[in-house]
Amino acid sequence: MDALLHALADGNRRTVLDILRDRPATAGELAEALPIARPGVSRHLRVLREAGLVEVQHDAQRRIYHLRPEALVEVDDWLGTYRALWQHRLDALHTEIARGRRERS
Repeated sequence: MDALLHALADGNRRTVLDILRDRPATAGELAEALPIARPGVSRHLRVLREAGLVEVQHDAQRRIYHLRPEALVEVDDWLGTYRALWQHRLDALHTEIARGRRERS
């Protein structure tokens, strides 16, 4: 999980994931979308690959990167406990707001 969170902590890597969410892309295509040099993109792709967030498919001389959304399940499960906590608090707030409206009426 630490590797996943580390990979997600960088804005450029999140941009790469956003692009790959919509379609597979080569390193060159990803480099065009980022404000960093191609070697930097390659380093970001390595971090994402090592975290299990992307996979690479070789097509002759090209490497095509794909998102592995199943890798995000672990993060989603971890965040689920926090989501439940906030949902409970938001439900309580909604109840208090409704109670205040009834009392004013």
